[in-house]
Amino acid sequence: MQSRITHNHLSIDSETNQAVYVDSNYRIILTEFNGDTPSFRVVYEMPVPIQSEAATIHREYPSARFLGPTLVMASDGDGDLYVLSLPLQNQGQSPRIGTFILAVDGQTTPFKIHYCHRINPTTAVAVISSKSKASTTTFDSKKHAGGGSVFDVRAIRINLFSLRPDSPSKEMDILWHRQGEDVPILVQYVANLDGHMLVGGSTYPDPNVVIPPPYEPSPEEIAPIPRANENPEKSDSPIKPPPYSWTQTSDSITIAIPLPSSTSKDIVKVSFSPKTLTVHVDYRASTSIPIPRYSAKELWATISPSSSFWTWDREAEHAYGVLSLHMEKQHEGTRWMQVFASSPSGGSNANSDEDDVPETLDPSELWQIRESLEKYTSSLRDGGDGSGLGLGSGVPSLASGEIDEEVDMTVGRQAYLTWVSSDGSTPTWFDLREQIPFQLLATSLPGLEEHNGMSVVVKNNLDGLVFTLNSMDAAKPIWNHASTYSAVAFVLASKRDTRFTHLVPSKAIAAFESGSGNRGGNVYIYRPAGKKDIWAKQTILKVDDGQGGSLLGVGAVTGKDGDAMIVCLFEGELVTINGI
Repeated sequence: MQSRITHNHLSIDSETNQAVYVDSNYRIILTEFNGDTPSFRVVYEMPVPIQSEAATIHREYPSARFLGPTLVMASDGDGDLYVLSLPLQNQGQSPRIGTFILAVDGQTTPFKIHYCHRINPTTAVAVISSKSKASTTTFDSKKHAGGGSVFDVRAIRINLFSLRPDSPSKEMDILWHRQGEDVPILVQYVANLDGHMLVGGSTYPDPNVVIPPPYEPSPEEIAPIPRANENPEKSDSPIKPPPYSWTQTSDSITIAIPLPSSTSKDIVKVSFSPKTLTVHVDYRASTSIPIPRYSAKELWATISPSSSFWTWDREAEHAYGVLSLHMEKQHEGTRWMQVFASSPSGGSNANSDEDDVPETLDPSELWQIRESLEKYTSSLRDGGDGSGLGLGSGVPSLASGEIDEEVDMTVGRQAYLTWVSSDGSTPTWFDLREQIPFQLLATSLPGLEEHNGMSVVVKNNLDGLVFTLNSMDAAKPIWNHASTYSAVAFVLASKRDTRFTHLVPSKAIAAFESGSGNRGGNVYIYRPAGKKDIWAKQTILKVDDGQGGSLLGVGAVTGKDGDAMIVCLFEGELVTINGI
């Protein structure tokens, strides 16, 4: 349902400055922009699918995608794919040069087109998704946002040279197949890496490849290496300490993890989410103590990520330092029985050494942590700079007195990133087991990716961090932090009718309302703030007065002045916005 709500009916070809969409009568409408004035023409009429009331297969929305300046790929949402050659102006409708069907177990299956491109003059590749008949009991993955459903993601290959207008429908040539528990949010082909990037509410493993979990030896299998004149069988050998110690108060959890004092802070990665904890320490030198590695490990109860933080006390005069994690309980007064939720009995992730560590940390040893907490809470209370380094107040003035963490945590969509090589294999530099979920706030506005590259906005507490994909001179993807939109998650939390949220690179984040209920829709525009600015500009623009119906799609073309012009497709009209 979430995928249908956020489905973008509009497709943009930035090279020709054209847009295409499918109307309610299954007509493919080509929109051309000459300057700021659009023109419309029907380029093809797809047969209207007929489905009985007893049918159990639900249709997808019809969609159309450009396959270059002269070709369009369209789906009727009922299992048929059409390849069309765009005619010149005033030359009638487009000829259908090929028809394909997605057949699963001998039955035509509806699908959604996510992305298509030409890999050479005679071959095209498209990525589609469809609801799978597989059971979640046989789908070995974590529970994500899919609500129990399984979805197939396929790349299909089309030989353009073999297409003929009078040829019958053919079954699709499947190039590769993946499965996940959510419909992909974003699909993009990155030519320099020769692979597809899939962003969605779950990972997308190959259903035909069993991915073994990382081997974790049991305590009985861990044996110390004997030294000279040492007998490891002696009964008085020291007892192996637990991997961490912890204590709690009525509103917080504090975890102390010992690490070698030579550990650099740069190799410590800690990530908090309401239900999970991630701790990665990339320590390569030999050590007698285990280095912790928790990847989105489920906590015993929920926490407040925006109030949780970590510190690293190197203790340079000692052999070991302490990595301290302070987590605020989301429900004050709840007493935790342990830090992590118990793994399923007999499961591959079961590890009593981690799950059943008793609460043994002496609160008297936490004086250094408590001192830092006093500074932190003091800065939140009075708005001062608790660090003494001129870093500003703990909470932005925009959120002061109005912060609601439970609402703020629901902003955006939890997402994972999966890479698939063009031949369907998994790149050597990508490990599906190491994926860490992130909160996706926005993606690049369709039509601007070719000029500005792929960018995403990721939630970090109340802020939105803009990361741009840099793959030009690298053997693997590198994401660069380009800019920050302060408190944008806090502002977006109050918008309950938002359908699309996109980034206009270096200019703004635009949140579009659906405009349902005949009341019209607005676009909320958030400008980036400079490094020394203490406030950022915001604009609310009325896009439709309610007569056009609901918003169906958005994109960007080039206006007559050379700047980006936003195109908004409503049920009954098309609106353009200049000067963003």
